Amino acid sequence: MINTLRQTIQKYNMLSNGDGVIVALSGGADSTALLSTLNSIKEIYDLTIYAAHLNHGIRGEEAERDESFCKILCEKYNTKLFIKKLNITELAARRKISVELCGREERYAFFDELSRKLNAKIATAHTASDNVETLIFNITRGSSVAGAVGIAPVRGRIIRPLIEITRAEVEAYCSENALDYVTDSTNLSDDYTRNKIRHGVIPVLRSLNPSLEKAALRFCESAGETADFVGGQAKKLIESSKTEYGWSCNKLSAAHSAVLHRALSVLCAENAGFSAEHRHIMLMEEAVLHGGAVELSKDVTLLSAQGTLRFCRSSEKSEEPPNYFLGKRLEFCFDGKQYIFETENSDFSKNKTICARTRKSGDRFTFSDRGITKPLRKAMNEQGIPRELRDRLVVLADGETVLWCEGLGFSREGRIFRRETQLEIKIMGKKGEEYNA
Repeated sequence: MINTLRQTIQKYNMLSNGDGVIVALSGGADSTALLSTLNSIKEIYDLTIYAAHLNHGIRGEEAERDESFCKILCEKYNTKLFIKKLNITELAARRKISVELCGREERYAFFDELSRKLNAKIATAHTASDNVETLIFNITRGSSVAGAVGIAPVRGRIIRPLIEITRAEVEAYCSENALDYVTDSTNLSDDYTRNKIRHGVIPVLRSLNPSLEKAALRFCESAGETADFVGGQAKKLIESSKTEYGWSCNKLSAAHSAVLHRALSVLCAENAGFSAEHRHIMLMEEAVLHGGAVELSKDVTLLSAQGTLRFCRSSEKSEEPPNYFLGKRLEFCFDGKQYIFETENSDFSKNKTICARTRKSGDRFTFSDRGITKPLRKAMNEQGIPRELRDRLVVLADGETVLWCEGLGFSREGRIFRRETQLEIKIMGKKGEEYNA
């Protein structure tokens, strides 16, 4: 087992010389074996090993027993142990989530806090057997190919050195090395979803293929390669379809459906702040192909109009629109951007007609290359400026004659005005990015 562990560590580049490692220690066979095996190779990698135990407070005296066992085990290996106690049942009820999910969230939050504090990686005791259970669980939930990857051997600062070792091999290692461990009584119950898979599904599958875990690992590796490729293509699609106001529906719809679905999932995560389910992806795809709106949450709506896909937040507060007369230098902020108008003409300090503002009814815009004058509303529509943005764009106007409009540039009259006054316009974003003026 030690050889397999070392091969896995090398295969996935889990450890570097001098690393600190926090073992997620429950006291069960898997985590006990993980602590033991890492200590057996710590001289090879010059490791500093810690352990962390979260007492969920779910099983009363049994939970206290587990905590005491972890203390004794860490004393044996001269390993510093960090302990946190919580009442997961109360927390889950307060958050209105399952006990399983709440326990997982708190466990990883605890590990992450320690990881940052100690500048150490987190080693969890997930095995090849856990990977099979996760794979089946994800499939039953209708997961995408990303879910078929199973448990990632490495995810950020989290490493899983036992991921290619079966639970049976772990128990055999504990027996051979006279390692005691505790048994969580909830693992013997079918009350939890994963236990139903472990006790009811896995034995049937193993009767069909005794090497079930190895077969699942090969499948997950293949799925991982596919997911990586599709993810890379999705990233390229997002970059190539980006426009000034969102993403081009034409370019998005031309992509393979697998790439489009992944791209929409990424866009949803980045712009709506949550992981899209299959139904969200299908609705978003329909909007890309045929236009429309999809309410992703109470705060975020996806809009597809005029060939552009956008994410709009209903919680955005409308600001007082600008209304400033042009001087030699005019600077103001609006809608998260900084606008700077500068001219060499000192006479503009007395000017009271040319104004920086938002659009008004009656505004006209003359395209400089065609000499065609249109209502500003129609000019914006022709250039594909989304409706919900039109009242948030700044214009420079002389009465109803628009000299310059954000998103359209200078009009025919504006070009003459710019040449005569040497007017320069700069638009800066919150992060210092400069927009085309």
